[in-house]
Amino acid sequence: MTNGEQSLSGAYTDWDAAAATFDDEPDHGLRDPGVRQAWADRLRSWLPARPSDVLDIGCGTGSLSLLASEQGHRVTGVDLSPAMVERARAKLAGRDAVFLVGDAAGPPVGEDRFDAVLVRHVLWTLPDPARVLRHWVGLLRPGGRLVLVEGVWGTVSPAGIPADRLTGLLAPLAGDVRVDQLSDDARLWGRSVTDQRYAVVAVPR
Repeated sequence: MTNGEQSLSGAYTDWDAAAATFDDEPDHGLRDPGVRQAWADRLRSWLPARPSDVLDIGCGTGSLSLLASEQGHRVTGVDLSPAMVERARAKLAGRDAVFLVGDAAGPPVGEDRFDAVLVRHVLWTLPDPARVLRHWVGLLRPGGRLVLVEGVWGTVSPAGIPADRLTGLLAPLAGDVRVDQLSDDARLWGRSVTDQRYAVVAVPR
């Protein structure tokens, strides 16, 4: 997540202030063994099978970064919240991982390129998702992939990005786009959910 942007409730959140309790949510901290295993299984199906360079954009406290690292990947995490980055660095201390404070729309990675760009619940908060997707695609090595976990939350004032809109934005950029529905897997969230939650794995042309 990025600092000072919308939360899933639609309200604006100070993510530095939220960092201390961020991991209390089952799908944030992944403290429950069942939830943790569910996300680990999904990541294994989304990320490259061989050890690879993964850019985790909007990494928060680094829970998905840790799972990726445990699967043998080299991780670079980026988040606009210094407090989140501090917690991610502590969570992955001693591992092959680097965490940077920076904007999700323009991660401060210089000329580095990656085998996978992993982004969870971030794209929908950004004002120009089409431009951002083009930039993220430019951060990939040939044959790399985008892994985008998104959704639409709430019914009265829905917040998020529908899967069909995201796949439409990706159509000019990617030749191979897969959508995995996640709403029916309660293990991921620590509870049953009724809103739209999904992941898109896209391999650019």
